[in-house]
Amino acid sequence: MKTVKVILRRDHATLGAAGGIISVKPGFARDYLLPKGFAYEATPAHVRQLEEERRRSEARAKRDYLEARRRAAQLEGVSLTFHANAGEESKLFGSITSGDIADRLNEQGMDFRVDRRQIELEDPIKALGVYAVPVKLHADVRPEVKVWVIRAD
Repeated sequence: MKTVKVILRRDHATLGAAGGIISVKPGFARDYLLPKGFAYEATPAHVRQLEEERRRSEARAKRDYLEARRRAAQLEGVSLTFHANAGEESKLFGSITSGDIADRLNEQGMDFRVDRRQIELEDPIKALGVYAVPVKLHADVRPEVKVWVIRAD
């Protein structure tokens, strides 16, 4: 049985992931995959281009990871102190949010900015205490900063 090779442009539930080279029947490629834009022919030039894109993507991913590790090293050991008014049972009048933590981190004078969306705080802090708050710099890099919430005098 004759088959042709095509490269998928985007993920397909039954055929595979984007960038994958698959073998399909010529009619399926000619009548469905190619006209709908799901795939393109796996010519030698296209295969070389795909491999080059993969190499560039891997290099970019490695560079991003190393940059995140460098930034994480700057965040290691960072401790933030918030003075807050608190009532009975150490409950705050208000809360400490991820935006507050990001603002305080940006005041530390690091060579990069931390966005509030990078602070992985499930709920705002509403009580006195010490909290370890993760900062998402990369999918695999999540350093923790120590947040101290103490009673204001």
